[in-house]
Amino acid sequence: MDGYFLTERHIRLREEVRAYAEREVRPRVAGMEESRSVQYELSRDIARQGWLGVTVEAEYGGMEMGHLAKTIVIEELSRVSAAMGAMVQASQLGVAKIVHFGSAVQKKTWLPLICAGVCMPTIAVTEPTSGSHVLGMSANAERVGDEYVVNGRKVFVGNSHVGDLHGVVVRTGAGSKGLSALLVEADRPGCMLGPHRPSMGLHGFSFGEVIFDNCRVPASNLLGQEGDGLSVAYSSSILYGRPNLTAVALGIHQALVEETTAFAARQIRYGRPLAELGTVKQRLGEMQSRLMTARLAAYHATYLLDRGLPCDAELQNAKLVNVESALDSTRTAMEVHGACGLYPEMAVERYLRDAYHVLPPAGTSDVQRLRLAEVALGADHEPWSARLAPHAMASRQVV
Repeated sequence: MDGYFLTERHIRLREEVRAYAEREVRPRVAGMEESRSVQYELSRDIARQGWLGVTVEAEYGGMEMGHLAKTIVIEELSRVSAAMGAMVQASQLGVAKIVHFGSAVQKKTWLPLICAGVCMPTIAVTEPTSGSHVLGMSANAERVGDEYVVNGRKVFVGNSHVGDLHGVVVRTGAGSKGLSALLVEADRPGCMLGPHRPSMGLHGFSFGEVIFDNCRVPASNLLGQEGDGLSVAYSSSILYGRPNLTAVALGIHQALVEETTAFAARQIRYGRPLAELGTVKQRLGEMQSRLMTARLAAYHATYLLDRGLPCDAELQNAKLVNVESALDSTRTAMEVHGACGLYPEMAVERYLRDAYHVLPPAGTSDVQRLRLAEVALGADHEPWSARLAPHAMASRQVV
């Protein structure tokens, strides 16, 4: 598989990220699990490696390697810490809005800072009363002279407590054309954070609440035109969110297979390693098969995306297959571990908790199935991957 999809540059990137994750991230995982606090400094250090700019053009200081390379970065970090993989994937959603909808000035202002790890971007769409129903949002922005005055609340904002620049989708009018997107610096008066709330998994990652109370933003911070908010939200979710979360699930899945096979090889039962028992060996083979299939779906979808080809269905399928396969393998892993897997010091317990966090964002598995059914019925719409093809990395360079 690697020989088909990956170039030497991809392979070197994998080695670089894996070495960093083993050296800098793995020693901190136990502390992250124990404290359950936001890993501000580690997040900043990862950002300084330049990986947030993996899809950004070289003229802005980016790596210009595309979505497959982004998948590799997130996958390798998630293999060691899904929390830090999630941190990078959430930052990439913030990158997407500027790459696809930013003005020339906005790109020159923000992309170099993001690529250098000085600025960590987010995207804020979801609200307490509307959830994933984007058109149901009520946070609003009113144009007053050369400014917008923003009011409302956003929840489940990835990197809420480490982000410097929020991409906020708000209502500026009625209906689907009444949504707009603004860049809001985190230190602006009227932009506040809710308290960090530790969750079931992804300890060290923040996905919290951002509150806007008469927050004044220059009109020049508008992304695209008024009315582009729905496009900003959907394109970020579909072209970045789905493959990013696919990569987090893939990294967790890889870790599950490695941990479970190692446990089965060292655990002795009936005078021989557990891995030599036929029933256990079947389970290990099942996990390996799921992992290989999931990786193929993930790499194929981003391979197409990098070439500017229509691939919304492949991205939907990749998230569905990777999330469901990872969840299936967590159960298999727990069955192989038996009661040993219930202790917090066992990595498999963490993988199980982390895996459930990648199910809801960018569409649950049921949402992906509904979209794929529309493809089968010929009722799907023009794919976002085709609409934004001129802006894809493939239009400039394919590594």
